[in-house]
Amino acid sequence: MEAKTAPPQRVQSIAEAGLKQLPREYIQPPEARPAGRRMNESLPAPGEGVPVVDLFLFDPASFEDVRREIQRACGEWGAFQIVNHGIPRDLLERMIAAGRRFFDLPQDEKRAYSCDSRSPASEGYGSRMLSKDDSVLDWRDYFDHHTLPLSRRNPSRWPDLGDYREVVAEYSDAMRELAQKLLRMASESLSLAPSFIEEAIGEVYQNITVSFYPPCPQPELALGLQSHSDMGAITLLIQDDVGGLEVLKDGLWIPIVPLPGAVIVILADQTEIITNGEYRSSVHRAVVNPDRPRLSVAAFYDPSKSVEILPAAPLVAGGGGSPARYRGVVYGDYVSSWYRKGPDGKRNIDALLIDNQRS
Repeated sequence: MEAKTAPPQRVQSIAEAGLKQLPREYIQPPEARPAGRRMNESLPAPGEGVPVVDLFLFDPASFEDVRREIQRACGEWGAFQIVNHGIPRDLLERMIAAGRRFFDLPQDEKRAYSCDSRSPASEGYGSRMLSKDDSVLDWRDYFDHHTLPLSRRNPSRWPDLGDYREVVAEYSDAMRELAQKLLRMASESLSLAPSFIEEAIGEVYQNITVSFYPPCPQPELALGLQSHSDMGAITLLIQDDVGGLEVLKDGLWIPIVPLPGAVIVILADQTEIITNGEYRSSVHRAVVNPDRPRLSVAAFYDPSKSVEILPAAPLVAGGGGSPARYRGVVYGDYVSSWYRKGPDGKRNIDALLIDNQRS
C-alpha cells in the first residue's frame, strides 16, 4: 500500500502552536534579516517617503498634474500609493474582510482548498511559492485566485463563504479597470500612445493573492515575503492597518505606511523592460511582527506567457531614445526562470541587461 503524504504545514498552524523559537527553515541568512535594516538609523521625514498620488478621480482638469506625479513616482520609486482612484472604499474593505473570513476558518476547512504544492503559483490555499527545496521559507500563508482572462476564472474553486466569490469577482474587475487607466497614464507620461504598454502586454492574465502573515515568535530573523521585484507588468495592492510592506530606495528599506482607502501601485519587471528602464520595477519585501497578524491583497496584472516583451521602439536609439538596455524575453520563459532561481531582489531582470548595463 502506498504511504500517504503528510499535508504540508501551514505557517498559521505553526504560529498558533505557541512556539517560542522560529523553525530553522524560516530563518533568513544574516544579510537578509530585517534586524539589520539601515532604515532604523533614520526614518524618512514627512514628504520624503513613498509618494502618495492624488488621482482626482481622473478629472481631465487635473490630468497634467497627475501625469507629472505619476512620472516622478514611476521614475524615482517604482512604487507609490494612490488616493481618489475611483474604487469604492466599501469594496476594498469587503475584500479585506473576505480574506480574513477565510483565514479565520478551522485548519481542516481551509485545507479543503489546498493548492498543488509541487506546482508554483497553482490556484488555492498554500504557503510555499517556490519549487526549490533548499529555499528559506516565507512567514506567510496565501490564497491565490486565477481571475483573468475569464476563461481561467472558476469561482467554484474559491471559498464558499457568504459573498466571498462575488466580492473577489467584483474586485478583480475593478482592479483590471484601474490598472488599465494607470498604464495608459504611464504610457502618455513617456510620450507614447496611451495604449502602448497595454498593447505590448497583450491579453491580460490576472491573479489575486490574499496573503496572511501570522504573528512571528522571532520577527527579527524572518521575513513574511523575501526581497523581490514582481515578474509581470503592474501590481495593485491593498493592506490592512498593521503595516509591514517595505520598498528599497537608495539602499534603505522604506515602510509603506497604511493609508485608509489607498491602493499601492508596484511597477513590475515587464514594465521596466518596455519603458527601457525609464520606469523601474520596485524591489520590496514584507516584514512581520510578534503581536498582530497582517493581511494584504495583491492583484497581479501580467502578460500572456507566449508574449515577447521588448523595449518600446520610440524609447530606444533610432526612435529618438537611448540604446536598448534589455534583451527581449518571452514572458513564459521569464516566469520559469523566476521560479527556478527564486526572488533575490532584481536578479532576474538584471540577467537581461545588455552589456551588463546598470543604472
